[in-house]
Order: sequence, then structure tokens, then C-alpha cells
Amino acid sequence: MKKIEAIIRKSKFDDVKEALHQVGVNFFSYWDVTGLGNEKQGHVYRGVTYSTADIQRRYLSIVVSDEFAEKAVEAILDSAVTGSVGDGKIFVSPVEETYRIRTREKGKTSLN
Repeated sequence: MKKIEAIIRKSKFDDVKEALHQVGVNFFSYWDVTGLGNEKQGHVYRGVTYSTADIQRRYLSIVVSDEFAEKAVEAILDSAVTGSVGDGKIFVSPVEETYRIRTREKGKTSLN
């Protein structure tokens, strides 16, 4: 099993959610986060310069069986991209075990 953590633009969340559903990932957690980016210059919008030091993003936490990991990552990569600085990051790490509290199931079956 794999844990996929993705930090994406808030504006791309609905696209990413739909792409994940299309590849069979129907459960994940998410929350709004603020991060500090590498970009030092601000953006100008209608003559006003906005700081990009603190950036609002959405953080997704997804645990999937090994066979869904690559599909989930590809779905995020394809749906979250804008081609601009700040599109986000994806981190993949191994998960040793999962448990469903209600039934005490463990392993891959606890993810369904």
C-alpha cells in the first residue's frame, strides 16, 4: 500500500477530485493549508502587487493499494497542472498496514 500526499492549487481541486474518482479512488482526506513558496517576487493584478510568499493550497492525503498508486499519481499530475510556478507537489510513501476500526479488517480489504 502507498500513501500519496499532494499539495495542489485550490482552484484545481474539483478537477483533481473528478480525475481520482475516474480511476477508482473514491476516498481521501483533504484540508486547506498555507505554505511558504520559493518564489520571491509578487504578482501584479490590476495595478496592485500581491505577495506570493504565503500561498493557499489544498492538501490531499490518499492511501491506496499498490495497483492504484500509479493511476492516482497520474490522475493528479494530469488534472492539477496549469504550467505555472506553484502547481504543487506529490509525495509517495509506503504504508506498512491499515485497519478498519469498525470490523477490525486489516490490509488491502480495509481500504474498500
